[in-house]
Amino acid sequence: MQFRYDINGLRAIAVLAVVLFHFNPHWLTGGFAGVDVFFVISGFLMTSIIFNGIEKDTFNLFKFYTARANRIIPVLAVMSVVVLVFGWFYLLPTDYKALGKQVEKSLIFTSNILFSEGGGYFDTNEKTKWLLHTWSLSVEWQFYIFFPIILLIFKKYLSWINLKRVVLGLFLLSFIYCIYATYKDSKTAYFLLTSRAWEMLCGGLAFLYPISIQKTKFRIATQVVGLSLIVASYFLISENMAWPGYLALFPVLGAYLIILSNYQNNILINNPIFRYVGQWSYSIYVWHWPIVVLGVYLSFSNWWIYGIPLSILLGFLSYQFIEKRKSPTFNSWKEILKVKPFYMFLIIVCCGYIVKKTDGMDFHYSKEILNTLAEVENSNPYKCDSGLRAREFEECKIGNQNNVKAIIIGDSHTDSLTTAVAATLDLKQQGVVSIATSSCPFLLNIKFYDSKNNCSAINQKRFALIKSRKYQDVPIILISRLPSYIEGQNDPDRIGLEGTEPAIYFGNKQKMSRDEVYALVSKDMTETLCEISALNPIYVMQPIPEFPLNVPKTVAKNQLLGINTPISYSYESYLKRSDKIRQIIKNSAQKCGVKVLDPAKILCKTGQCLSEYKGRPIYRDGDHMSEYGNKLLSPMFKEVLKD
Repeated sequence: MQFRYDINGLRAIAVLAVVLFHFNPHWLTGGFAGVDVFFVISGFLMTSIIFNGIEKDTFNLFKFYTARANRIIPVLAVMSVVVLVFGWFYLLPTDYKALGKQVEKSLIFTSNILFSEGGGYFDTNEKTKWLLHTWSLSVEWQFYIFFPIILLIFKKYLSWINLKRVVLGLFLLSFIYCIYATYKDSKTAYFLLTSRAWEMLCGGLAFLYPISIQKTKFRIATQVVGLSLIVASYFLISENMAWPGYLALFPVLGAYLIILSNYQNNILINNPIFRYVGQWSYSIYVWHWPIVVLGVYLSFSNWWIYGIPLSILLGFLSYQFIEKRKSPTFNSWKEILKVKPFYMFLIIVCCGYIVKKTDGMDFHYSKEILNTLAEVENSNPYKCDSGLRAREFEECKIGNQNNVKAIIIGDSHTDSLTTAVAATLDLKQQGVVSIATSSCPFLLNIKFYDSKNNCSAINQKRFALIKSRKYQDVPIILISRLPSYIEGQNDPDRIGLEGTEPAIYFGNKQKMSRDEVYALVSKDMTETLCEISALNPIYVMQPIPEFPLNVPKTVAKNQLLGINTPISYSYESYLKRSDKIRQIIKNSAQKCGVKVLDPAKILCKTGQCLSEYKGRPIYRDGDHMSEYGNKLLSPMFKEVLKD
């Protein structure tokens, strides 16, 4: 095929959009659509290679695969080695283990499946995944594997015309499935071949069903329309829209029209800058994302100023010294041992696997870092936690149940503080009952938009237990993370999983403003406290300070990087997030004769909320106190139980 300057320029337009979007999404809100443009280009080129070979009866599947491997694997392998070496020195073992898994999956081209199990491509915490961008390479490679095999199978039974119709049929099936899958679960649909194949097949249709446009002015017009569709998608589409779905038609159709026009002399596409960037586009794409993550990981401000030029420079160097190195292609599977990328593949996959299996090679980290990270797993040791995890109602009984001194009810914050209450008692003589279910505060009328959250039914069982007078006159302590249900998550590690919008409603499931939700929480809080305080002594605890980061991981990272700056979270910031709930608890408690416990008096008494105590983290993430840290609150509970 004659060199297509328009396609080379299209590559430049695609990769620059992706790079700009990743460094600053506000510049090009739909810049991620550049990947869709790449898919169309790949589909066009691969279809032309396969069908030309089939038509001439010269197509060789092994030669096709080795040519693709020579093109893709060397740059990917070198980048993976560089990131693994960096990780050895600068990543925590948990992060290094995750990187090892990503390297392994990216080199066997299944990383798209790995990332489809995460929070979604656009979620904040995805910017900590060093090889997230390899999902598209995995999709392309999977297409390269299956597409020629399907065609070779059908070739035995179908005519040339019908073989082309197979491609058209696959295009329609994938497009229809894409719309359905995006509507059902766009986070998963984003990554998978089944919902992306139509984009590559659209490029294939541009080759199989070419429309000959004779007049230059019509070719220019077609190309301009295509460019307009792509540019419009870059500016008008955003990560808040379900993707890929039918909206992906805009950049895909734009790329299709540009390829179809086959006009080479448009200065907007064929210019010196785009010629070079187009040549380097694959390498730029492979290197730019780890550079983005580097800036996030090291908290560099205005990183784009350095990151974008560095991405282009590395793309140029990678093209010159890796991509341009010609590797021979082979015709027989017997010659696989002569294929150099095969050895790169084996070595890097093994390295990734070893890093993963050795827990990030944790043997080479200091004891201080490992002890700090151990706080992540330092949770309630009492194993009656089926209620917490299986969303069941369960009385977790601790100590002497013939003399129960306290009942603790609430969500996972209840679970994380259970032993702080138990530590105030002689468990041989006294006992505690913990009734905890994650994401289930004790409010009688609360419901969750998540249909899997059966908190309402669990609360009815909790209320029935109290009314049964089984624990008559035993103090009940209510603990929950109420701000998160209204304000949403504030920990970047969990924002993508749980969102930032209110998760609860009362009665009418229609979405409400936060002020409306707060008003209903206030009403339900009063009703709940007044009803149960008539039966037992009630104590309700104000919210625990929530850090917008994972405390033990951040402390360990600072230890690794030699950063001595303590993690701070001001009492003022705590109030900004929690003050409305604090006022609701205070007012409702006053109306119902209920006593209020305030952990901030202990944790934030200096104006800065504690994240560490005596050099050790007191949280196991951003908001759950660890078994070490929760004992700081034992004196507060001791006052409750002293009688």
